[in-house]
Amino acid sequence: MSSPRRKRKELLMYRWKRYGVGYLFVLPWLLGFLSFMAYPIAASLYMSFHDVRVGGGQFRMTWKGWANYHYAFVKDNVFPVELILYMQEMLLIIPIIVIFALLISLFLNQEFPLRFLYRGIFFLPVIFATGQVLTELFSQGAGELPFMKQYNLENLVQQYIGPQFADPVLSVLSRTIIILWYSGVQIIIFLAGLQSISRSVYEAVWIDGASPWDSFWKITLPNMVPFISLCTIYTIVELFTFPLNPVIRHIRTNMFAVETGYGYSNALAWIYFVFILLLLGLTMLVFRRIVNLREGKR
Repeated sequence: MSSPRRKRKELLMYRWKRYGVGYLFVLPWLLGFLSFMAYPIAASLYMSFHDVRVGGGQFRMTWKGWANYHYAFVKDNVFPVELILYMQEMLLIIPIIVIFALLISLFLNQEFPLRFLYRGIFFLPVIFATGQVLTELFSQGAGELPFMKQYNLENLVQQYIGPQFADPVLSVLSRTIIILWYSGVQIIIFLAGLQSISRSVYEAVWIDGASPWDSFWKITLPNMVPFISLCTIYTIVELFTFPLNPVIRHIRTNMFAVETGYGYSNALAWIYFVFILLLLGLTMLVFRRIVNLREGKR
């Protein structure tokens, strides 16, 4: 009978063989994080509990405890409203991007002439749509749908949806064109997932008389669940660092304000980070539950 020490060693060897390659891929990122990101993040958290003033070429900090966080929800009339409205917008935008990317990837996975050219066209906005380009496009009204004013959609949305949800819906519609530009990476991920499904599986169900609609729901979609999860998480991170994000703009404004300064802006950033982290955790939990149900686990 093997000793507990030997069992632990065998368990470590088993885990290394199973996850070792993944650990090696993560190692460069981990080293970079510890070298360049760990200290600034810790300093930001430390500043969020202080009143930070800049003078004489250095930071002067006065301990405030939770006062900055209390001020954000009790006295700041802008931050909670912008945070809630932007969260509502993201909950509408994220499914749009993921579903659009999945549909386009299904199309681009088909056999047709010049397929590589169309794949490149859908990925081009990822290269050109940088922060400054997006800012300029929005300032020129390029992101709006032209028929919104023509058919008076704003009044229709407010009438049938209600004033509470009209603002986020109208904001999503006004950004539809540029939102769809943010689907390039997701399309590539979905294409990789579709090509990982063996064609022999489709041929087998077609011989049994299954239609393309049946094969999509029984084969394609279940096998794409991990990739849908990955694209959803990627989209959440991407949109919450959107260059025209009003929450980030409010944090940046308070950073240079005399009344608030670095301490309060860091507190706002950490509140915003916690909200994003909770949304990411909920997303991972939901998709993990779906995968477990698919595999017959409880």
